[in-house]
Order: sequence, then C-alpha cells, then structure tokens
Amino acid sequence: MGVKGLQGFVDHACPQASMWVNLKEMAKQHQHSHPESPPVLVVDAMGCLRFWYTPEAWVHGGQWREYMQSLNTFVDAFSAIDIRLVFFFDGVIEQKKRHEWIKRRLRNNTEIANIFQYIKANGCQPGRNMFYIPSGLATFTRFALKSMGLDTISSLKEADYEIANYARENGCMAILGQDTDFLIYDTVPYISVNKLQLGKLTTVMYSRESLCRILCLQQTDLPLLACLLSNDVVPEQAVEGLKHRCLARYLPSDSRARQRKEVVAAVAHYISGISRSHDGLKEVESNIQHASSESLLEVGVRSYLLPGQYSPWLPKSGTPPGADQHENATGPAQSILQFAKEKHIKAESSTVYKILNAREVDCSNTLEDELDTELPGQAIVYRPARQSIYGILLTERNGQSGAAKPCPTVKEWFVYPGNRLQQPDLVPALLPELPGGTPDLQTLWLTEGVEVQKLRYCTFLACFGLQDFAEELLPLEPPAAVALCCLLIYVTVQASQICQEDLDAYLAQALCIRDKSADHLAQIQVPCVDSRAVHLASLFVRGLSVLVSANSACGFPFKMVDLMPWEVFDGKLFHTKYLQSHNGCTMEDLLEKKDVLLQEFQKLKSLIDSICVRKNRSIQSNPQPWVTENWERSGPRDRGGSHHMAQCEQRPHTSPFLSHHQGYQGRYPQPGPANRAQTGRGSRPGRYNRRPQLYPR
Repeated sequence: MGVKGLQGFVDHACPQASMWVNLKEMAKQHQHSHPESPPVLVVDAMGCLRFWYTPEAWVHGGQWREYMQSLNTFVDAFSAIDIRLVFFFDGVIEQKKRHEWIKRRLRNNTEIANIFQYIKANGCQPGRNMFYIPSGLATFTRFALKSMGLDTISSLKEADYEIANYARENGCMAILGQDTDFLIYDTVPYISVNKLQLGKLTTVMYSRESLCRILCLQQTDLPLLACLLSNDVVPEQAVEGLKHRCLARYLPSDSRARQRKEVVAAVAHYISGISRSHDGLKEVESNIQHASSESLLEVGVRSYLLPGQYSPWLPKSGTPPGADQHENATGPAQSILQFAKEKHIKAESSTVYKILNAREVDCSNTLEDELDTELPGQAIVYRPARQSIYGILLTERNGQSGAAKPCPTVKEWFVYPGNRLQQPDLVPALLPELPGGTPDLQTLWLTEGVEVQKLRYCTFLACFGLQDFAEELLPLEPPAAVALCCLLIYVTVQASQICQEDLDAYLAQALCIRDKSADHLAQIQVPCVDSRAVHLASLFVRGLSVLVSANSACGFPFKMVDLMPWEVFDGKLFHTKYLQSHNGCTMEDLLEKKDVLLQEFQKLKSLIDSICVRKNRSIQSNPQPWVTENWERSGPRDRGGSHHMAQCEQRPHTSPFLSHHQGYQGRYPQPGPANRAQTGRGSRPGRYNRRPQLYPR
C-alpha cells in the first residue's frame, strides 16, 4: 500500500521531488564512487510482479513460459550494463499489518467477482484495466529467479523494512519498486518500476531530501507524516478526522476538490508546528482515534527506523528497532529451526519456516468463481494436504518411545468464499498414515542415503493420501510425472465435481506443453473463455504450490524445478484442451495426433483412474453445455484448430515493459443475455444429447 496519497502528491503536485535518470549513467557514477564493488539494485519483487507479467493473456491461469521469457528480458537488460540485482520477497505478514492485509483481500474479492461477471457476460477475457495477477505468481517467481542463479531473499519480517536496511547497510545504488514507504525510510535512493523504460534503461528517481525541503520538514519527520496520512500500520479511519482538521486550517476558504490535492502539504504544515519530541508525539496521538492500548503513532514511527537509527519523536530509552523478532524453538530442535530459517531466507523452500516458527500461514486471493457452488475453493480442497504437512512439521515425540504427542493447531488466513477473515481458521495438524509412523525432521532433512530418499518420497505421497500406491507411482518418468499424477489424483478425489473431461484436459495440456516454446504458446488463440475453466486452472496452479510446500516439508524428494508451472502448465493451452475435451474431441486430436503423447496419456490416465477407483472415487463423464453455448454465441469462424483468431481479439501487444502499464482497451463483443451474468451456474440447463463439435474429429 505505501503511504496514502503520497505517490499522487510527488507525481503531480510536487514534481521537484522526482527526476528522470539514466540507469547506465547512474551505475557508472556509483561505480566511480564505490570502486570496490559493482553497483547493486535492490528489487522489491512483490511491487514488480505486475510490471513483469507482460503476456496478453492472464485470466486462464498464467502464461508461465511467456512470463519466464519476460523475467529473462528484465534480468538481461541489467546484466548488460553490469548492474547486479538482489530480489526481496515478503516472507511474513506482521501482526500490526494484518488488518491492512485483510482489507486488501476483501477488496480483491470484489475485483475477482467483477472479472467472472464479465467473463460470463462476454465469453472472453476482460481488458487490462481489470488485470489481476495469476494465482501463485509471487510464490513461483521467487523460484524462477532462483533457478536463474540470481540473489533471491525471502524476508523474516516486513519486506520493505529488510529491503531498506539491506540497501543501506550494503551501500547499494538504489531500490527499485513502487511503494512510497521507500521515500520514508532513511536509506538509498528509490526509483520507480512503473516508470521504467527497459529499452532505454531510464526511470524516475524520487528524492526524500527535495520532498522535505518543499514540505518544510526534516527527514526525521517523514515517518510521522506517513503515519498521519495512513499506511499499513495506521489505518485510515484512525487519522481521517485529524486530516480534515489539518485541511480546514491550511485552506479554510478553498474548495473541497482543491483540499484533497493539498492534504499532504496540510498534514506537513501541522507537523511543523508541533514540538519535535516524544511529548509532541503524545499530543498528536491525542488527536487521532484508535482503540489500541499502545501508542499507534509510536509503533508506526518506530517501524520506519532501521538498526542504529533513532527518532526525536520517540522516547530515548526503550526497545531498539528490530529487536522484536523471536523464534519459537520449542518442539523442533534448534538445528532444525535454523535449517528451515536458512532455506526460507534463501527462497529455497515454501511456508515451512512460518509454520515451525509462528504456526501461522496465509494465502492471498485466487482467481476462482465464488458463485459457482459446484466447484469448491482451493483453500478447502487442499486443506487435508496442508494438515498432513503441518503434522510432519509440528508433531513432537515422547522420548525414546517415539509415540507422537497431540498435534497442535495452525492459524490459517486463507481467502475462500464466505470467509470474511474476521479471525484465522484454527486447523489441526494431522499425522499422515505411514508404515512405521511419520519420520522426524532430523531424518527427513539432515540425513542422507538411498533409504532416506525413498522415505522422503513416501512421506510426500502420504501428504496426499497416496502412500499405498508408492510402487505404482515412483517408477514413473520423468519425476515431474509422479508429482503431476499425485496432484491430479488428489484433486479428483477431493473435488467430486471433477469429471473425465476436466481430467483429460489437465493431463493432455501437461503432456503437450513439453515441446512448446514460449513463442509458440503465445500464438495460441482461445476461441472463447469459460468461467469454469478459469476456476479449474487456478485450482491446478494452487495445487502446484501445495506440492512445493510438501516437497519442502519432506526434505526435497523432488527437484523444485519439476514442480514449477512452466514445466507442466500453460493457461491458454489448458483452456483450449478444456474446450476440446468438453466438446467431444477425440483423444487423437486432444493429443495433437502425436502417438508418443497419446501412449503416455493412456498410461497415466489408466493409472489415475485405477487409483481413484481404489480410493472409492469413480470418475464420470459430464460434458459442460456451457462450452457449446459459449462457442455458439461467439459466431461463425474457422474452427480448424487452436491457433485461429478469437472474436475477442485484443490489440497487438506493444513492446514489453514500456507501455503495458498504461492499460489498454481491446475490442469485445456486446454482453450476452443478462440472465447469464446473474445466474452463474446455479440454473444450468440439462445436458445436450448431440453437441456441435468445437474442433473437427
């Protein structure tokens, strides 16, 4: 979020606080001043995700190979001018910022609902003005960057804080991101990713010194300014009344519209008249509204202080900045916790350290349709698997007897339909069923040998209730096929609404993607967009992130790269396979008339069907009439393959990183029948006896 209203102020009302810079020249100057080390740019990765995701298609679950291509383009541009990049990701959500996290998630729910309403009404992807990043993008981006050999760090506390501190301590050239909090920290210069023109390597640099000079403040006043404008620590409702009073005194006779533009200057003027002391801060505190027993402004101001920094607004004695970290070292041995911590910081594992240290996890919004009551949310589908992961990580043993103590609970902040996030779900950890019991973390993580590796695989399978089928699953090649089958069996068993056509589409696209380049996948045109397919795509991709968590917990039986979406998933490819499958396409056409793929498909499908039956899940055929309806509404066109142009074509994509952030308006058909958008899937008509073919047999 950053500081409310500050970005607009520095961009429009205070142009003196920003200037265009050439990064190549900036790097040369930095190298001249610091000959002992190359210029380093610290990247706020979470703030760059929208900038990096350049593929036109975003609603189908992610164009992951195209995305990898975009990341490589970004990295290569900086490598060419010898700028080293260090990427930071949010590793935790601090309790003082949980309220803001919840507010954003509820707001995102509305945005996602609007996306699905548009899809149902129009049968195509909305314009970039409704863009929502594909589910799991942040999780997989850190592994993508890691696979490129880049310095990638997951934070142990608020990422903004660690970024500002790392940049300052290491004498870095600048921070690249899009968060006005970096204007508040007393650290290195802050440059904008939204303004970045990668081809020219130019962007806007913001100056906190100029901002202070214009506002008649000292740099030590900026944290208080940020708090009174509202930020992630101080909610807007707490300071709303004070801001109105500041405006009334600053511009008593001016219009309300003019006042809104001057709110930053008005609050700064108010601060300049207050004694710069702890007593002054308490005076300001008396003018805001909040129910906390502690000083909200003191917490907010302190959150901006890096180690060794002090503020005249705070008492001279007290807990120094950064001293509030703690680790829950009970249960897992300290060596185990340290191992998990190191893997977390290096972005080599997922969720494990948070579970061990805080017993609290969270998951942001997923692109899924809350009105489609036939398909459950991913948070519910994967909860049993998560419980097994919690059991592996948190189960304690009673001395030499080896008997497990009662399992603890984990606080889950997961977004799913009907959850207003008023409190976390308390989810009990459950031990997976394994012959001989669940191995301890010392064995799984810190012991080597052939038998231990087999134990890791079996424990991984147990997370998904598949421990009894190890002899059938583990011999599959390549290893990614084992993970793929685990995911498809688990989803099919957990979600009874998954039908044969869905499973065929999942499996076919995972096989067909193997030999397709990013450029080839980018050329695929989806004839029409089906909201159910969008939901299923997100369900699959979120499942991959659960595989990653299980792999981390079980001591890495798989290489992480085998679990990445760019290895087994492409959104547009899945969508075309889904449309083909539900419209009665032959298996030969579904597998693109490639005999090798068809044989592998039949082998894996037979295995999946067999295991599902033995787990009391018989997969039925249930072609969706919605698919045919969407196709019929889209009008006549060439139906000879998956590479023809859709009616909902968007304008040609411009040069990456230069203008896609401006948004664009594609050409879309007029909305279809109103009842389509209103009814969702609750009043679906009966299945057709004869369905027109979307693709020729």
